[in-house]
Amino acid sequence: MSADTPTNPSDGDAEAMTETELRDRVEELEDSVAQLKADAAAGQKKMTIIATKGTFDMAYPPLIPASTAAAFGWEVVVFHTFWGLDILHEEKSKNLQLSAVGNPNMPMPNALAALPGMDRMATRMMEKRIDDNGTATVEELIDVSLDQGVELQACQMTIELMDYDDDDFYDDVVTGVGAATALQHMTESDVQLLV
Repeated sequence: MSADTPTNPSDGDAEAMTETELRDRVEELEDSVAQLKADAAAGQKKMTIIATKGTFDMAYPPLIPASTAAAFGWEVVVFHTFWGLDILHEEKSKNLQLSAVGNPNMPMPNALAALPGMDRMATRMMEKRIDDNGTATVEELIDVSLDQGVELQACQMTIELMDYDDDDFYDDVVTGVGAATALQHMTESDVQLLV
């Protein structure tokens, strides 16, 4: 049987494959299995984080564990959807606000927190505390995460819903990712977080 002779199409396959195609496919599958075994032997862990909120205080919870896990050699994906997408938006991420209303840890009653300008004041107070403490900014955490190999993903459906453009996001942010891709990574992950 020559390398280009098709296999018997009567075996139920919709498309007959040549012997060369079959060998190539077997080699590809063997390479995949070898990579999976190497990953398992190396003990590389995987983490998937779904970031759904885009306020100033909620930009930190997905980025801190993501960059930390990546520093320990984990494979990390952070899937940003709905308001969480604003964390990756270059312009909007510089103006994220901390909401004072309904925040039980804010040292002011809701009636006062609801006054105009209070969100901006609360944000400035937190920015000052971050600066005084030497804590990384949101932009710095994004840079560190990307440098550590974290894959920051932007939900395609949300990009379209919010009428954003792929160029609106930080360099190296992966755009055009669907929920099915995020779910696939979650099923393979050791740790899954929803923020």
